[in-house]
This record gives sequence, C-alpha cells and structure tokens, in this order.
Amino acid sequence: MAPVEISLIGAPTDVGAGSIGARLGPDALRIAGLATALERRSDRVAGVADRGNLAGPPNPHAAAVGGHRHLEEVTAWCRAVHDAVTAELALGRLPLLLGGDHSLAIGSISAVARHCRARGQALRVLWLDAHADFNTPLTTPSGHLHGMPVAVLCGQGPAPLTALAGPQPALGAAELRQVGIRSVDEEERRLVHAAGLDVYDMRHIDEHGMRATMAQALAGLDERTHLHLSLDVDFLDPGIAPAVATAVPGGPTWREAQLCMEMIADCGRLGSLDLVELNPALDVRNQTAHLLVDLVESLFGKSTLMRPR
Repeated sequence: MAPVEISLIGAPTDVGAGSIGARLGPDALRIAGLATALERRSDRVAGVADRGNLAGPPNPHAAAVGGHRHLEEVTAWCRAVHDAVTAELALGRLPLLLGGDHSLAIGSISAVARHCRARGQALRVLWLDAHADFNTPLTTPSGHLHGMPVAVLCGQGPAPLTALAGPQPALGAAELRQVGIRSVDEEERRLVHAAGLDVYDMRHIDEHGMRATMAQALAGLDERTHLHLSLDVDFLDPGIAPAVATAVPGGPTWREAQLCMEMIADCGRLGSLDLVELNPALDVRNQTAHLLVDLVESLFGKSTLMRPR
C-alpha cells in the first residue's frame, strides 16, 4: 500500500457528552506529539497536515428535550465534521478526526459512507468502545447523544443527524464490527440484537483471545474496501487510560490494544480514523494522550514484533 497523506482535524467539543472536558482532547493529542509520531512512519505516511480546530457552538449545558440533549448543537458540529472529512477524502487524503465526544462520529462516518457510495467502494467500520452506543430517544437514560451514534448511523435517530449521509442510513449492520463492548443498557441490548450487529464483547475476547477476535472483525476486507476505525478512549482499560469520563473496568490491556492496531496496520485498508472521548482533565501527566499516540503510530506500521513485513 502506498504511503498516505494524513490530515488532522480537531473538533473541540463535549456538547454530546454528559461531562465537560473532551473539548480539550485535540490539543492534548497535539501536545503528546501526534504529528511527529506519524511523520516517523515514513514508510506508511507521506506527510501530515494539521488543519487546526473546527468551530462550532458552545456547550449550552441544557436539559434534554424530546429525548436528546443539545440536538441542535450536536448537529452543527457533526455537519462541520462531515464537511471537513468530505473535503479531505476528495483530496485523496486520510482524515484523522481528533475529538471531542463520540457523537462526532455521526459526521465523520456519514461523510465516509457518502464517499464510498460515490466511488462504488465497500465500507467496513470498526467501532472500538466499551459501549454499544445504540441508544435512541426512547431508550436513553440521559439524552446524551454520544450514547446514540451507532443507532443514528444505522438510521434510528433524529432526522437532522440521520440525513447527513443522504436519503439512506450511513451504515447497514453488515458494515459494522464492534469490539470491546462491556456496558450496554437493557433496552439498548434489545435494539442491538434486533439490528443484528456483530458485537465482539469482552467475554468473547476473554474466551477466544484478541487475535482471533480481530481476525474475525477484519475478515473479508479486500482492495475495494475502505476501513474506518472509530476509537473511543474508554475501549481501553481505565488502569492504562484514565482520561475518560465514561470509564468501564475490564477493558483491553496495553498489549491487546497494540495487537488490535498492528493487525489493522497489517490489513492495509485503513482509510479514515476517529480518536474520541479523551478528557485531559481526568488524566495524569497526559499519559492517556501519549498512549493514544503510541497506538496510532502502531496503526501506521510501528510494531513490537521482530518479523519481516
């Protein structure tokens, strides 16, 4: 696979979350040396351009209305992300979204879905997260839209967001693989089963191992497939990644997470990426941001394995 040009796109907002702080994530990743780390992977990365931070409405800290908190503001941010990601894909570049909360993935993945349909490409989305994020206005206990992006992308949600990808949902169940799930609300669980999502939860990983899990999640990719990775910090065990407001114990270890990234790198199909829910206010000396930078470097060829490629 030829080296790629990467564009960093900051989206400093926590408007879709229940806690403030994720708005600081993009700059924490920059301070941790993300651009420099990517530039070190010169065999896989042809160049890195930091597009700066997108602008959008502030967090109004308002109560939920109709089952959503801050729907208008989340929609504005997702539109900004959608347009920025669309522009980078049109240039043949790999957009790397720096969040910000996970509701932003509605914008990025909607843009990727449109791009793939226009080019006749298949799409595979890897959703690495502790949560299924398949709540709807009828099932959400909080109204926070960062708990709903997968449902929205599958067509279940408010029209201003489901319409971002066009007249049809951004994703079908067959295009999505969720890995690391370990916290699902009861009504949300029913919706996940009804939608037929492929979910590799932590029990699956415990029973089969991360290598077999990722092999299943990546199975069937070919040269026509665009792979999008949406990585929520709470995918990781909070013992190694404390900087997240929605931490759930029992997540992947450092080595398991590295294996995920290395296997994605080996498949050679990564075309776009979200890094979301980093909350530096909860971190210790920016250690979680440094871990994420390390993982991203592994996505682009760094490996602890002494084997020829």
